[in-house]
Amino acid sequence: MKNILRFMRGHGILVLCVVVLLVVQAYSELSLPDYTGDIINIGLQRSGIEDSVPVKIRPESLEMLKSVMNDADASYVENSYSVGTVRELKSGADRSKLDKIMAVAESDIYAKMMPDSGVSVKGMEDQVAVYYVLAEYKALDVNVDKIRNAYLLKVGLRMLLMSAIMMAAGILTCLLASVISARVGRDLRQKVFSKVMTFSGSELGRFESASLITRATNDIQQVQNTSVIFLRMVAYSPILAIGGIINVVNTRSGMGWIIVVAVTCLMLVVGTLMVIAMPKFKIMQKLIDNLNLVSRQLLTGVMPIRAFSREAHEEERFDKANDALYKNQMFTNVAMSFMMPVMMFIMNGVSVLIVWVGADKIDKGNIQIGDLTAFITYSMTIVTSFLIFTMISIILPRACVAADRIAEVLDTKPLIEDGADAKSVKKEDIKGVVRFDHVSFAFPDAKEQVLTDIDFIARPGETTAIIGSTGSGKSALINLIPRFFDVTEGSVTIDGEDIRSIKLKDLRELIGYVPQKAVLFSGTIDSNIRYADGVSTDDMKEASKIAQASEFISAKEDGYDSSVAQSGTNVSGGQRQRLSIARAIAKKPKIYIFDDSFSALDYATDKKLRSELKAVTKDATVIIVAQRISTILDADRIIVLDEGRIVGMGRHEELLHNCKEYEEIATSQLSEDELRRKAGE
Repeated sequence: MKNILRFMRGHGILVLCVVVLLVVQAYSELSLPDYTGDIINIGLQRSGIEDSVPVKIRPESLEMLKSVMNDADASYVENSYSVGTVRELKSGADRSKLDKIMAVAESDIYAKMMPDSGVSVKGMEDQVAVYYVLAEYKALDVNVDKIRNAYLLKVGLRMLLMSAIMMAAGILTCLLASVISARVGRDLRQKVFSKVMTFSGSELGRFESASLITRATNDIQQVQNTSVIFLRMVAYSPILAIGGIINVVNTRSGMGWIIVVAVTCLMLVVGTLMVIAMPKFKIMQKLIDNLNLVSRQLLTGVMPIRAFSREAHEEERFDKANDALYKNQMFTNVAMSFMMPVMMFIMNGVSVLIVWVGADKIDKGNIQIGDLTAFITYSMTIVTSFLIFTMISIILPRACVAADRIAEVLDTKPLIEDGADAKSVKKEDIKGVVRFDHVSFAFPDAKEQVLTDIDFIARPGETTAIIGSTGSGKSALINLIPRFFDVTEGSVTIDGEDIRSIKLKDLRELIGYVPQKAVLFSGTIDSNIRYADGVSTDDMKEASKIAQASEFISAKEDGYDSSVAQSGTNVSGGQRQRLSIARAIAKKPKIYIFDDSFSALDYATDKKLRSELKAVTKDATVIIVAQRISTILDADRIIVLDEGRIVGMGRHEELLHNCKEYEEIATSQLSEDELRRKAGE
């Protein structure tokens, strides 16, 4: 719950406005039962007569009233009426004070005048006094219907006004709540995306992409929807309940115990359901994560699934994940559907109990019919408020779990981030000398090191190649340069400056990185090659020419404006690699990193690309990771890795003679004639 409130903290002014509007709405809603009671008690039963003070009274009747008063009260009443054949109430008279004085006197006299009326005076002085005023008005031939209609019109207009205020407050509350929830969702999506962009491979591996997608979509949607519910119902229910309780106390009906019983029953039912359903709500998001993971694996691996005829097995996996989510949702839905009939039974039982107890109190003259009507309305309001609050308390845990999962992402401290003393560098001031100074590296939480005591220098104008068997640590090594991971021991420097002391944005601005798996983004060829900032059209075309991509681009109907599907699925593997290489070239970096980026190219294209690449990278540092020896034959320096250690370093000819591991790789890829020819060259 605290995380949901935390996410709304940035919208405090709007939330405060919502709370104020909810108070206004609650006040307006709670005033309506009072007006309804007044219409019944005063407008209908009393013919619109609000108190025991008659506006007109016969002189003899006034004298009779004065006869049962003490001298002070009699004098005050006498001075409040004008002199004449019909005594009329003076305009400045204090009706409140007169009401207290005259009610007792009128009820006593009326009881004496009507001994057989069956009216009990005890506890009903106000009502009996009104009967006296009605009798007096009839004696004076006053139009009582006009008084009744005027009162009904006055109270009716007040009810309409309160209803209009309640409607306006409700509309504004809904509008502001929707604005707040939409902004909360927008801000959370932006924060989660920005946070994930700072994650290193370690954090990405910890959360997994399927879970991050669920957190950035489904979980945020849960929080967004709950924000509306929270502002409209969770905040409104207590306000309404407190106001209802205050009004119930003011009715002095003596039936407050009924509400206590009703609320206790509600709490017991909801508490039982929470104990049963809460665990299911907590695991629901994990089940959605699992379903997303399985679905993603099925979609991305559809080709090998078909190739190995594993459709039935994968369908079984999907059905298992889907069925687990289905059973969980069915359980929670059944629990929720059980709640509503029980709640309605309790509410109807409360209504019956109030009418039964209230009828006895009306018969004894303790309360009036209008008071009972108002009490029933207040009781239903209070019970409904607790009902809404308790129902939301069952739905809320799922949103709280979603909010906690989002907070887990936002509160995760990236392993790779700018240090306190990180400084900016300008690309034009950097030469690009890369040095690995006795570097060792192990993945976070891993016991064994991936790289051990790596020590070499890659200089501008030279090509440094890295080769080794699968799992020897080639990709891990080059991933240290852009700080996708940080070294465990030693240091990586550029122009003698430890890369950890350079701001990440500036560091990565120096590097043109082509990953092992070419990644393209949905858009156009143009947008993919010009992915870096400040790439001109001429630079883009020149880069595509060097990357041997211009030919197939020109062959397309829309050329550089041709669409590229997500992950580049509508172009071949070789075309993806060439576009990825062109993207790095167009950036004009100081350091080029090619992570086995030529593997999908045929030998002729590979050779031509490297030949043209040499001209454009003559002043830059080039680091190539390769599986094929033919790609790195002309490298100025070849580093041979085996189990994370450098076992050989030098040119091709040197390594053939002094590095057993390199010789084994060369022998497996080149014929004896090629080996002799290459060695001779």
